[in-house]
Amino acid sequence: MPLSPDEKKKLESTALDIRRQIVEVTGWSGGAHIGGALSMTDILTILYWKYLNIDPARPDWEDRDRFVLSKGHGGVGHAVVLAERGYFPKEDLKEFNATGSKLGMHLDCHKA
Repeated sequence: MPLSPDEKKKLESTALDIRRQIVEVTGWSGGAHIGGALSMTDILTILYWKYLNIDPARPDWEDRDRFVLSKGHGGVGHAVVLAERGYFPKEDLKEFNATGSKLGMHLDCHKA
């Protein structure tokens, strides 16, 4: 289904904000796979805001869609998207890749 001009504009704005956050988190964490994360931002944005059947308030909902990121070097981008969608507080991003953090360089669905 095509996007309306308003939907497209909103998704483009969301993707731009996510890119900014990826750069910030990469800086806080002392480094991350920034290229891989930035290159998948548009795809993750349209999936998480338009097409995936998800409910961040009910992450264990049985009928939800599942997303598997096989691009291991995209973890920082996926973490930002998950925080932006409300799966965990954005403040948690400040601990990205820190020792003992639930948000490692390669995300673990049992922690994040």
